[in-house]
Amino acid sequence: MRLTGVGRRYGPVGPWVLRGVDLEVPAGALLRISGANGSGKSTLLRLLAGIGAPSEGRITGRPRTAYVPERFPSALPFTAIGYLTHLGRVHGLPGPVAADRATAWLARFGAEEHAGTQLRELSKGTSQKVAVSQALLAEPELLVLDEAWTGLDAEARAELDLAVGELTSTGARVVYVDHDPRRLAGTVDAAHRVEGTALVPDTTRPPEPAPQVTVLARARAGTPLPAALPEGTHAEVDAAGTARFTVAAAHSDTLLRTLLHADPPWHVRAVREPVADANTPEDMRR
Repeated sequence: MRLTGVGRRYGPVGPWVLRGVDLEVPAGALLRISGANGSGKSTLLRLLAGIGAPSEGRITGRPRTAYVPERFPSALPFTAIGYLTHLGRVHGLPGPVAADRATAWLARFGAEEHAGTQLRELSKGTSQKVAVSQALLAEPELLVLDEAWTGLDAEARAELDLAVGELTSTGARVVYVDHDPRRLAGTVDAAHRVEGTALVPDTTRPPEPAPQVTVLARARAGTPLPAALPEGTHAEVDAAGTARFTVAAAHSDTLLRTLLHADPPWHVRAVREPVADANTPEDMRR
């Protein structure tokens, strides 16, 4: 897929949002797009996804495409499963196949219990899980993600990271925008930045990973993990029922408040602070 001399403006005499954009999106590539708020990132993603045409230039070789917009139209008259099945059929899937894939993706993102809920009644986080599921169930050859991680809980964000890797490993292309510069930073094939009306290589290095804090906690048997965990929290539960939460040190206080004020509350057993020396004995890291 290639963009050649692509420009976009709104109205015949409106100012140019993008102009002279040249971009190649090869098979299997993971591309990151960055830029200031209002710089034209979303405009570029919509052009890549085929939602609207360039005002000048050409886009060639666009494969079968799926798109997750920055804002999900949650007022549509569907249940979650009905919407996903409908979108699957729009993508060309037979109805039963679309329904099966819709169910599988809702389960993968931890939203299967909301399959029969009307879209307008879903929380922001669950709506975003539906938005991401509608794109992934189509098994696209080009996936365009505009802030798709925003609103997802920690487990769903990790699941989307995994899904992106699975897609690119099959030869699909993924182009994304995300407010966190560390998002998928270790696997990006190319990074570009919108500056003015141009698209330029982004040569800035992503920031070093933030220091991490590990919190060990337990709750009553059968208690689900809190839904509103801080951005970037990783959670796992061991065989003994102890949950291990790993979060950036800057968000550790928020995590502790979330656990203590949950209903039912979590009992915090240990907080392990980050240390500079990896050779420090384990009992001195607590």
